[in-house]
Amino acid sequence: MHGSATASPYPATLWNDRPVSTSTEPLSAQSSADLAAFLATQKTAYDALVASGLKLDLTRGKPAAAQLDLSDALLGLPTSVKDASGVDTRNYGGLEGITELRAMFAELLWVETEQVVAGGNSSLVMMREVLVDLWLKGGVDSERPWSQEEKVTFICPVPGYDRHFTLLDWFGIDTVTVPMNDDGPDVEAVARLAADDPSIKGIWIVPTYANPSGSIVTQEIAERLASMPTAAGDFKIFWDNAYAFHHLTEDEAKSADILSLASAAGHPHRPIMFASTSKITYAGAGVAFLAGSVETVKWYTTHLGKGAIGPDKLNQLRHAEFFGSPQGVRDHMAKHRAIIAPKFDEVERVLTERLGGLGVASWTKPTGGYFVSLDVLDGTAARVVELAKQAGIALTPAGASFPNGNDPHDRNIRLAPTFPGLAEVTEAMEAVATCVLLAAAEKLSS
Repeated sequence: MHGSATASPYPATLWNDRPVSTSTEPLSAQSSADLAAFLATQKTAYDALVASGLKLDLTRGKPAAAQLDLSDALLGLPTSVKDASGVDTRNYGGLEGITELRAMFAELLWVETEQVVAGGNSSLVMMREVLVDLWLKGGVDSERPWSQEEKVTFICPVPGYDRHFTLLDWFGIDTVTVPMNDDGPDVEAVARLAADDPSIKGIWIVPTYANPSGSIVTQEIAERLASMPTAAGDFKIFWDNAYAFHHLTEDEAKSADILSLASAAGHPHRPIMFASTSKITYAGAGVAFLAGSVETVKWYTTHLGKGAIGPDKLNQLRHAEFFGSPQGVRDHMAKHRAIIAPKFDEVERVLTERLGGLGVASWTKPTGGYFVSLDVLDGTAARVVELAKQAGIALTPAGASFPNGNDPHDRNIRLAPTFPGLAEVTEAMEAVATCVLLAAAEKLSS
């Protein structure tokens, strides 16, 4: 999963004469004189970078315009206003969404149609609604509303998705972190925490191509999460399947079937799954999905019905017509892969060439998703982001992948290469590499 730090086979004058790593000796092992010379070289390279006047943005995992263009046929759809059952989608009703789209994504998400709700364009909104309902009313298996508990805590694998942490903070829900490994969260730590503390009510997981590491939760880890004893009887797994179909290679990972695993373990209401087409069709005009036990679906739509009469079924109908079938979704995602996979390859190439062999950084090489997780020398991530900002490169704030923005080692930076063009990705990664090297040289020299 992690990119290797090897010496570059490319000439040392690549990319406008910026220095390329040809050393197999870690920077920390170099002599004082060599380190001083290295620092001077990086200062010169950085000054040239600032003078070049770049203006690039790697802050959020947004689809590029070319990806959005893939879905422009939606603008001429639907060709009818009635769904497969003959219901006029222009009218009120149907809180659970149209059946044909629910069935399509039920197959893709490995659940049954009656376990799926198709909603508006944002799965994040669905997540907030579920938290609100749990807070005010309690879940299907709750003794009381969560707001009546003395304390509510969520387990957060890190590095993780900053918007999850922001939602928890907004509710006043406490967080406890565990490491996110290549095969999923540290399940021993999760099981130990959940078994001992009744205030721990849930865990948030991006199971397939995790944000930002690209980790994939294995079937074994998912089975343990689904079956482990918990002190809270209404413990929830918020299973955010945001990138389930966003493959970067032809070897397509399959998400673990968390709903079946939980049902078999006697905890059918434990997982609540979320997904959307936000990075499949239009980011601002897609369709979001919630999946869970049949009882959870009824619980969700009952509360939803207090403030809604039905979703945008016309948009759901145009999506169903646009894709045609689950295979249509898979074929569409192959077109996305052709656009963004070269950008991830470029991130890997530049980081390996520029940082390889120096012992100042490691990074993930994801096989899907939207991000690369970059770990720099401890104590330098904030400095790298600051240097990049001064050079015209907007990066996600250091620590954003941790609750409250607190990375205890100040080492992690999330890179989002999908939105810029390929040439801009090259420019941005060259700039990031220069900032990483300068920050590392500064720290080691001090």
